[in-house]
Formats: sequence, structure tokens, C-alpha cells
Amino acid sequence: MKKDPKYKIVVSGAAEVTHCCSKIKELARELGREVAKAGCVLLTGATTGVPYFAAQGCKEAGGLSIGFSPASSEKAHIKTYRLPTDCFDLIVYTGFDYVGRNLILTKSADGVIIACGRTGTLNEFTVAFETRTPIGVLQGTGGTADLIEEILKRGHRPEKKIVFDRDPKNLVRKLIKLIEKEKRSNHL
Repeated sequence: MKKDPKYKIVVSGAAEVTHCCSKIKELARELGREVAKAGCVLLTGATTGVPYFAAQGCKEAGGLSIGFSPASSEKAHIKTYRLPTDCFDLIVYTGFDYVGRNLILTKSADGVIIACGRTGTLNEFTVAFETRTPIGVLQGTGGTADLIEEILKRGHRPEKKIVFDRDPKNLVRKLIKLIEKEKRSNHL
């Protein structure tokens, strides 16, 4: 019998990856594999690019992948938004476009990983930051991920629930430790 999943971890990143590092596809797939290997559920925005590659990696490792769609139905997901349906064990059709989807996705998570990214990824980061959700940042991937340290520095806000690493395996491990610390403090 399969063990219950430990935590729900979002992989957030650019849907269009031309500005990301040259290894982004493999790095994102490795993030998905590591989330699955850790016994966690992968959550994504049910989109292309980094989230899609992470979902592929999760499925390769036998993990559970849930996508949160901006669309209100499967038909709109496919025909209006032109988003994929494979690699997801379940898709939640939020019907709230991208900004609402980002909020629901991020609030559903125990932790959020940022890899590369554009403005939507920045939105998911700020939601996670403001709700004090543990965050992991995959450094060296380009885009939003490589701006986070500077944003935090210029924002003059403490960064107690954020971990950074250039290696997907190490980053997932660090994020899980942060989530576990958070869960323990909830019971004190």
C-alpha cells in the first residue's frame, strides 16, 4: 500500500522558457522527480514550460501531480488557454484566470519552489512570501528566480522562510526541512 503524501509542493516558473538558463528543462524535470521521491505531491499551474517539465519529472518518478488551471473547464483549458492535460493526475479548473489561479495554487501548498520565471512567477512568489509559506529558490535558472535576493534586499523584509540552492535535490531537501519546522511550530 502506498504511503500518504507528506507535503504539497508547488513548482512555479516560466511557461515560456527562452529567457531561462539552457538547462531549464532538465532542472525542472529534476525538481519534479525530487518532489516525488520525497513522497510529496507536486502542484503546478497546469501550464507549459517549467511547471510542465516538473510535472513530467514527477510522473517519471511515479509521483502525484496536480495542476491548477486558470480555466473554468477542461474545454476552456485546452481550447481557450491552450494548456496541456497530460502529466497531471488531476486538474482543478479554478475559473479565476491566472491571477486567481496563482492565489489558489499558492495557498494550497505547504511550500513553493521558484525556478526561472516571469511576472506570473513573481506573483506566486509574493503570495507565498506574504502568506509566510516556505519558499525555495532554484538559483542560476534565470528570470524571476535570479532576482529574488535583490527584491528581498531592496524590500527591507526578513527572509526567514526562504532557502536557496543551485541543485534541485538539495533545494527540495532544504525546503522540506523548512516545511517540517513550520509544521512543528503549528503544534506548539
